[in-house]
Amino acid sequence: MQHSIEALDFVHPELGREVTAIGGHYVFGKEIRLPYVRREILYYVGYAVLDSACCGVGGCAYVFVPGFIRQWQYRKNRNDCFVSKVEPIRDPALQKEVRSMIQKKEMVYQVTFN
Repeated sequence: MQHSIEALDFVHPELGREVTAIGGHYVFGKEIRLPYVRREILYYVGYAVLDSACCGVGGCAYVFVPGFIRQWQYRKNRNDCFVSKVEPIRDPALQKEVRSMIQKKEMVYQVTFN
């Protein structure tokens, strides 16, 4: 099967590792491979906490979708993290469909695409 979008290297984040960001931190808790029409979509479920911002405290759960898996964990980088080839999902109609599928499964509102 030929794909029109160029596959990109995606470095898998360490699950459960807190990453400090401006205003707080975020953590990815789950890595999911979701079957979709003879392919698989890679996505991550995480949460963000805003606890060091000037305007108050808050947080949210979210999903990050790198894209369709083209080549699963085909190498490790110099930091010993797995790298996969992924095809970003750029089509707005397909994003809407995938977003809906994931929201029903994960009970999150925010779903972002690579």
